[in-house]
Amino acid sequence: MAAKMGRNDPCWCGSGRKYKTCHAAFDDKIARFAQQGHKVPGHELIKTADQIAGIKESAKINIAVLDYVAEHIHEGMKASEIDSMVYRQTTAMGGYPAPLNYEGYPYSVCTSFNSQVCHGFPSEDVIIKSGDIVNVDCSTILNGYFSDSSRMFCIGEVSPQKKRLVKVAKECMEEGLAAMKPWGFLGDLGQAVNDHAKKNGYTVVREIGGHGVGLEFHEDPWVGYTTKQGTEMLLVPGMIITIEPMVNMGKADIFVDEVNKWEVYTEDGKPSAQWEIMVLVTEDGTEVLSW
Repeated sequence: MAAKMGRNDPCWCGSGRKYKTCHAAFDDKIARFAQQGHKVPGHELIKTADQIAGIKESAKINIAVLDYVAEHIHEGMKASEIDSMVYRQTTAMGGYPAPLNYEGYPYSVCTSFNSQVCHGFPSEDVIIKSGDIVNVDCSTILNGYFSDSSRMFCIGEVSPQKKRLVKVAKECMEEGLAAMKPWGFLGDLGQAVNDHAKKNGYTVVREIGGHGVGLEFHEDPWVGYTTKQGTEMLLVPGMIITIEPMVNMGKADIFVDEVNKWEVYTEDGKPSAQWEIMVLVTEDGTEVLSW
């Protein structure tokens, strides 16, 4: 990457500084990892200061919408009411729900109950019942910038087994965050997630994972959670990814609804749980932007 710019050219990051005093050493460091055979990000995956500021504003709406859902979700309501409140609250704050009409998805939010792994439809037919566990996955567009996060909710009298799954799924996400470091690798957090799930007797979904986010809804890199430490893409300051492992009480196998082509379920019918955060890699660690 360093060879593509003159040292006295304006830096690619938009800072207005000369490349040699801005990102030249940064690019040289990435190039050394590439020479060692590691997969490294291109400039398109590294957000500038202005882009990060815009993404953070989008994230404020996403957080506020999930806070609103947390205050109002209750037994007996239709899942479609969650969809309505997400659309209403997001647009009232100047944003737009990113899932709505994304590749044909017909709702503003995903609500995944019990054995649903992800992409659950918040339809009129789904009534929230005592004993349910539900993941509410919100994503927001504001001024062209994207944010994304999800939370689990336990409704009424939830069994100890389901409560434990929800708790451990959150711990898996936290273990992934703790393992995420600048100049580390995506595989570091993947192994941390999988090790914690397995230690607690659970499995992690293999086919669906996290992703880059910010300028698009879904960007590279794809983030798996059954990977090995020291493998996958290099993590560098300015990258933004989601940490969102899907943790199953039973086997890791899943299937997609044959009719709507969206809703994902566990193959064995046992519950699944997921928490999602959006994380910025910084010079000295990480910053959680949306939760």
